[in-house]
Amino acid sequence: MRLALLAAGLLLLAHSAAGQSPVPPGATLELLWNEGEFTEGVAVASDGTVYFSDIAIAGKNPGRIMKFVPATRQTTVYVSDSGQSNGLFFNTQGKLLAACGANHGHRALCEVRPDGSMQVLAGTYQGKRFNAPNDLVVHPRGWVYFSDPRYVGSEPLELDHQSVYRYDPSGQVHRATTDITKPNGLMLSPDARTLYVAETDNGATGVEPPGTPPRAPRYTLNAFAIQADGSLGPKRVLADFGTDGGIDGMTTDLQGNIYAAFRQPARKGILVFNREGKEIAHIPTEPLPTNCTFGVGPEAHVLYITAGSGLYRIGLKTRGYHPELSSAP
Repeated sequence: MRLALLAAGLLLLAHSAAGQSPVPPGATLELLWNEGEFTEGVAVASDGTVYFSDIAIAGKNPGRIMKFVPATRQTTVYVSDSGQSNGLFFNTQGKLLAACGANHGHRALCEVRPDGSMQVLAGTYQGKRFNAPNDLVVHPRGWVYFSDPRYVGSEPLELDHQSVYRYDPSGQVHRATTDITKPNGLMLSPDARTLYVAETDNGATGVEPPGTPPRAPRYTLNAFAIQADGSLGPKRVLADFGTDGGIDGMTTDLQGNIYAAFRQPARKGILVFNREGKEIAHIPTEPLPTNCTFGVGPEAHVLYITAGSGLYRIGLKTRGYHPELSSAP
């Protein structure tokens, strides 16, 4: 029996801007699985299988990676010890990569091995451990951009900034930008020439020395031009969400629209922006959303969403962009 039929309250109508929206009239959100603790980092393999993280917020277990098969509608445990994996993304060789956070996690960019083990690809920058890698995106040229903020975990911070990094196929790690105070979700434009970065700065890391005053929160959506060598140009702010909350993970479609998990409680859901940063649609979710990505093949128009403790999907009018399956510019 479909879980969605048992959770009518979660089948919410998608609201949109007439004439511009990729959301069909009357489209509804379907609940696929709802037995997690904190779902995140949804990614789709070339065969259409959907993978997502289930993060252990209390740190009492190491987190896990789940697998959903659309043909059977079955969700099973793929990795039972993910080292607190958060964002997931397939690379150009079809290998699943994971941004593994703190709170007793690996604090590293990792590869998920076929046997379910986690292999650390990069765990330090200039000899200092990462804060808590959060999200990642793979460029068609093989570069892996990943964000390194800190939201949870009591481990001391070793780095002097919460930055975006670039991991090269050679194994080298470069600090890509420090122009974002606390980066989170990442995605590419469909021509792979722009990196989108969510600034999701709640004003604290949780491990500041006693008496440290919090920073003013800042929540923005930003764009960086990607140079020929993988370095980034100046920051361009596409949207400023104020101080009450912003976006988490995101994805894009082939038309260049940006789908972002928006976490302001009064307007939670997936916000859709055009490439200039103008909002063109809103897909409400009942729990706070964390991330989203499109399916592939026959499901290229299906948007998968992680929110709360579950996995959801909704059919749209557009097809998603997958840089790892695309030609390099």
